[in-house]
Amino acid sequence: MSSRRPAAPGRGAWAVLALVLSFVLALAGCASPGPDPAATASNAPTDIVGARTPDQIKQAGTIRLGVFSDKAPFGYVDSSGNYAGYDIEYGNRIGQDLGVTVQYVPVEAASRVEFLESGKVDVILANFTVTPERAQKVDFANPYMKVSLGAVSPKDAPVTSEDAMAGKKIIVVKGTTADTYLTTKHPDFQVTKFEQYTEATNALADGRGDVWVTDNTEALAYTKQNDKFVTSISSFGSADTIAAAVQKGNAPLRDWLNEELVTLGKEQFFHKAYDKTLKPVYGTEVSPDELVVEGGKA
Repeated sequence: MSSRRPAAPGRGAWAVLALVLSFVLALAGCASPGPDPAATASNAPTDIVGARTPDQIKQAGTIRLGVFSDKAPFGYVDSSGNYAGYDIEYGNRIGQDLGVTVQYVPVEAASRVEFLESGKVDVILANFTVTPERAQKVDFANPYMKVSLGAVSPKDAPVTSEDAMAGKKIIVVKGTTADTYLTTKHPDFQVTKFEQYTEATNALADGRGDVWVTDNTEALAYTKQNDKFVTSISSFGSADTIAAAVQKGNAPLRDWLNEELVTLGKEQFFHKAYDKTLKPVYGTEVSPDELVVEGGKA
C-alpha cells in the first residue's frame, strides 16, 4: 500500500469549490423560510370554497360561516376560546341540520361582502343588516332579527338627538350601516372610522370621541355593561332587518336557509337563542319581540 498523501487541490480546484459553496449559500438564502407564527395564526382562510350548494357542502363535510369575533353578545370569542353569541347559535344549528362541521371565520364589518364575493365563506352571519346597496352584491336570505341605529355617549355628556351630533366627534365602525348612513345623510359630520368594534369602543372609553353610532342592539348591549355610558338615542334612521347572506346567484343555498328559517320558526328557535345570549345582557329593558324575527317574516 502506498504511503503517499493525496495531492492538495490546486488553485483551480479551490476556485471551483468556492463557486459551488457560494451557489449553495445563495440557494439557502432564497429558500422559503419556515412558517411565520403570525401568518400561521392568521384568522383569514387560506383556500377558497366558492359558491357551494347544500349538497356540495354536505359532501365536503364542512360549512364555512363568516362571523364577528369581537361583537358580543352577537358573535364573539369567549374566555374558553370558543365562538358564542346570538349569531353563533344560528350557525351551530345550520351545521347541525346540514350534518356538517362548522368552521367559523372571523370577519370585519367592511370585509363581509368581499368574503362572499371571493368565495372565502359559504355564508355571512356577522350581524349583517339588509340594505339595497348590499343586495346588489350578495343574496340575502330572509331575516332573523330587527334593528335600527342607536347612539352611545358618556352619561355626563349625553348626545340626545341626531342634530346634536353636529360638531361632535363621532365614532363608527367602517363598512357598517352607521357608516353608510352618516356618510350619506350627514357628510359634514366629523366622523372617525375604525376597522373593529373593539377599536371603536376603546376610542370611546379613552375620550377620543363624543358619541359612538352603531346598531341600537349593540348600543344597548354596550351600555348595559358599561355604566359610564348611556344609549342616549335608542333608535333613529330606518328600521331594518338582519339576515344571513350568500354569494350572489347561489339560489340553492339561499333557498335552503329560507326553508330552515321556517322550520326554526315552528320551534321558536330565535326566542330561545335570545333567552340564552341576549336576555342576560338586556334583562327586562328590552322585549324579545322588539328584536327577534321567527320564520323569516319580519
